[in-house]
Amino acid sequence: MKLLRTTLAVSLLALATAPALAATPDNALVIAQNIDDIVTIDPATAYEFSSGEYVTNTYDQLVQYDATDTETLAPGLATEWEIDAENRTITFTLREGVTFHSGNPLRAEDVVGSWRRVMVLDRAPAFILGNLGWNADNIDEMATADGNTVTIRWEGDYAPSFVMNVLASRPASVVDMETVMSHEVDGDMGHDWLNQNSAGTGPFTLRTFRPGEVLMLDANPDYFGGAPAMEQILIRHVAEASTQRLLLESGDVDMAKNLTPDQVAGLEGNDDIRIETFPQAAVHWFSFNQKTESLTNPALWHAARYLVDYEGMADSFLKGQMQVHQAFWPAGFPGALTDTPFTYDPERAREILEEGGVELPITVTLDVINANPFNDMAQSLQQTFAEAGINFEILPGTGAQVITKYRARTHEAMLLYWGPDFMDPHSNAKAFAYNADNSDDAYVSTTTWRNAWMPPEEINELTMAALAEQDTDRRNEMYLELQREMQREAPFVIMFQAVKQVAMADNVQGFVNGSNSDFVYYRLVEKN
Repeated sequence: MKLLRTTLAVSLLALATAPALAATPDNALVIAQNIDDIVTIDPATAYEFSSGEYVTNTYDQLVQYDATDTETLAPGLATEWEIDAENRTITFTLREGVTFHSGNPLRAEDVVGSWRRVMVLDRAPAFILGNLGWNADNIDEMATADGNTVTIRWEGDYAPSFVMNVLASRPASVVDMETVMSHEVDGDMGHDWLNQNSAGTGPFTLRTFRPGEVLMLDANPDYFGGAPAMEQILIRHVAEASTQRLLLESGDVDMAKNLTPDQVAGLEGNDDIRIETFPQAAVHWFSFNQKTESLTNPALWHAARYLVDYEGMADSFLKGQMQVHQAFWPAGFPGALTDTPFTYDPERAREILEEGGVELPITVTLDVINANPFNDMAQSLQQTFAEAGINFEILPGTGAQVITKYRARTHEAMLLYWGPDFMDPHSNAKAFAYNADNSDDAYVSTTTWRNAWMPPEEINELTMAALAEQDTDRRNEMYLELQREMQREAPFVIMFQAVKQVAMADNVQGFVNGSNSDFVYYRLVEKN
């Protein structure tokens, strides 16, 4: 079996770089996808869409949303739990017989150690677990191991359902601490090693990762949820939609994940290829960095909402892949505001700019990922904003370059997207409507901090009050109110909610793409 897997891996690696080859192997899934947004694949630090897909397929959490049902929180590495809401504790019992990719058995110490590692490294996703009041100094008191059980504690008046959703998030993934720490270098807690290796319990293990080139996974035959049908998954980095389509039509890949609407339309009538559509939780928006003095006038933010050709984009190059949406929580989830009060109205925008005393014309650099649909969206914004004297200078870059610049707060305007870190409205509310400390050394992975914007104190207070609200209906009303406030005054403009279209060979069955990148699963895929 080892020889067969090695032979398959060699052929797939050749497929990753060759311009044209024969049909893909029956026991491997080959994907054309733009994966240049990946900065890191260590689950304690991974914070990009493509890296989220990787983590989901190689690691597990105590509780998680599974390929068989992406909308229901289910047992993962824990089979049962006892909730004591009054004392703010949950005790989990671990699943018996689970082993890591190394063969090491799952231990309660691995669970607690994995969470400690997230808090000590304190990279982008650490704030998610920090929602529970955890930090590097108190984590050993907030999460404890005892035999085959793990007990967690939290601070704050949160509903247990919120706590469970936090524990189902990406940074709550459990790693093989014995193996990871054996590769620690200069206090990095094995971070560099985990960027080239996997140490999880998931249905796949990492064989090869070359940034901006290829990501290859091997099936884990001992996965507790059942061995995947595909022995290997090869994700080949292909930035151009037209190239993805050609590779799919020629049989060199089984799946193309970043086709533009015109590329999708061009596949109509091809009986060997079908298109599957998956509603997504990602919202697309652009923002103004408040560290740039010329972008701090609220009249500019308000006018910008009337300088976006929402319908024009949605009905043309975004057709079938975006729907107009103007609030931070995506439609389809409780607490989502679906009102769309803004339309393209340059005359109204010019009035707002004049009344607000905005000095025009101004030139603003707009950072954008150098791939579609972002390029087309940026060009549309460039054209429509120019009518009001706002001239966008488009700065294209790889996903990693753009996101790194955004995290450093060195941009002026930024065109990006945002998906919930976990399936609770606070995930997006904290990102778009809360900032406790706007200082440069107080890094937080939120749109507010990254755009150097400090919301009014009453908005900060409402965000935290909604988090603590125990009544579900009242809580949803509070999130609706927050979204309306952000539509009235905030230095970002939310434009669309994504719809994912995936083109695949007709013999591919069982692919699951949930509402965000953390719910993309390959373990049920088969080829008929």
